[in-house]
Amino acid sequence: MAGGSFNEKHKQYPGKMTIFVFLACLVASSGGLIFGYDIGISGGVTSMDPFLTRFFPSVYAKEQEVVETNQYCKFDSELLTLFTSSLYLAALVASLFAGYITKKCGRRVSMLGGGIIFLAGAVLNGFARNVAMLIIGRVFLGIGVGFSNQSVPLYLSEMAPANMRGMLNISFQLMITIGILAANLVNYFTAKISGGWGWRVSLGLAAVPAVIMVGGSIFLPDTPNSLVARGKEEKARAMLRRIRGTNDIGLEFDDLVAASEATKAIENPWSTLLERRYRPQLAMAFLIPTLQQLTGINVVMFYAPVLFKTIGFGGTASLVSAVITGGVNMIATFVSIATVDRLGRRKLLLQGGTQMVIAQFVLGTLIAIKFGTSGVADISRSYAIGVVVCICVFVSAFAWSWGPLGWLVPSEIFPLEIRSAAQSAVVVFNMIFTFVIAQIFLMLLCRLKFGLFYFFGAWEIVMTIFVYFFLPETKGIPIEEMDRIWGKHWYWKRFIDDNRKVELTSTAV
Repeated sequence: MAGGSFNEKHKQYPGKMTIFVFLACLVASSGGLIFGYDIGISGGVTSMDPFLTRFFPSVYAKEQEVVETNQYCKFDSELLTLFTSSLYLAALVASLFAGYITKKCGRRVSMLGGGIIFLAGAVLNGFARNVAMLIIGRVFLGIGVGFSNQSVPLYLSEMAPANMRGMLNISFQLMITIGILAANLVNYFTAKISGGWGWRVSLGLAAVPAVIMVGGSIFLPDTPNSLVARGKEEKARAMLRRIRGTNDIGLEFDDLVAASEATKAIENPWSTLLERRYRPQLAMAFLIPTLQQLTGINVVMFYAPVLFKTIGFGGTASLVSAVITGGVNMIATFVSIATVDRLGRRKLLLQGGTQMVIAQFVLGTLIAIKFGTSGVADISRSYAIGVVVCICVFVSAFAWSWGPLGWLVPSEIFPLEIRSAAQSAVVVFNMIFTFVIAQIFLMLLCRLKFGLFYFFGAWEIVMTIFVYFFLPETKGIPIEEMDRIWGKHWYWKRFIDDNRKVELTSTAV
């Protein structure tokens, strides 16, 4: 199979899943709550009339125009888009600094700092008096997201045993989906608050996941990989015994030390990442997060209420529909948790990609039939339900494929010497394209109309072909052995130096 898995044996480190590891990963994955809550809350408050009249009166005026107005264009506002997308630009910049802090101070400190800064942003947004306060608060939220998205996936992959790494790492994505669902529910109820201040509650409650993350990070241990890299070998050895539930950790510990020694020879991990021998990892650090955003998922999730309102749902109905899609997103993530370590990464990505392609093209066609290019239509209840079902099919496919695996695969393929820098690159590329798409979505919807869904569908075809030919299977392979998959891949092996290839006969057990 092109780009597929290999059948040779891999090292199997002794150890088991322990309660300690499970709880540590559960607490660490709460970093996903802050990202998910923000994704869900943004579109909800921007569909609330009191919020629009206070901060974006021109958008509210356009929204109140008669139904004959082009529905595709009524939310097209540069200032409204800046409110939504400023967070992702801040996260992009923050992740560059987060890589250094994560490497020098450990994963736990990076998560703790991110949670505190996010908390400050939530307070600013909840008490916002003007657009400037809103955007400054969003910038603080973005810094927190940048730190947590850089450190949490690394923490989960390093703490988990190889045969359960997929399941535990996907808990980060599960928390993102829980955050989105919680935000959608909050928006639904706060929109009903008389007096027009419900949006303050929605924005201010972002402090809750921030407090959970800060409180949890205070008590979290650091990973053995991070401890070894910072010269704390005895603490690392003790931690490895504790998280693996066995004293027989010699083989894994020796591999950690060897990887750490290789790291010490690296003066600048960013320039090292650009070397030819790391070309496969660099390509994945760019392509996986970029393609994840080109699915169009964040458009659907953080603009869901606006999108539903645009295609003819009432204000409350649009929030209900967003709650439904948020629930589907969360439930479908459990499919990935249950199957990723049995079926592998490639099968889920290929199936999910195919399902997303079909859903996007059907959705685009449904909207084209009713709204055409004029953007004027009156849709029936049954037709609206069909649109929601189609969106749910799309969201479920993403939730068990590109959603969780877009974070899992990059976090497990980087060798220790470039791991912090490479994970920062993943977050940077993710946030660049999240920012760009958030910035231009409403404009594209206005200009491409129903063709926007075909645009994302075309990219989903590209990413499914990419997975088939260029992404090797990483299921069950210890992180310290991950170099081997590139040396055996039909395309990537040309970039791997002979002295870096691992002989299968000498490592298989």
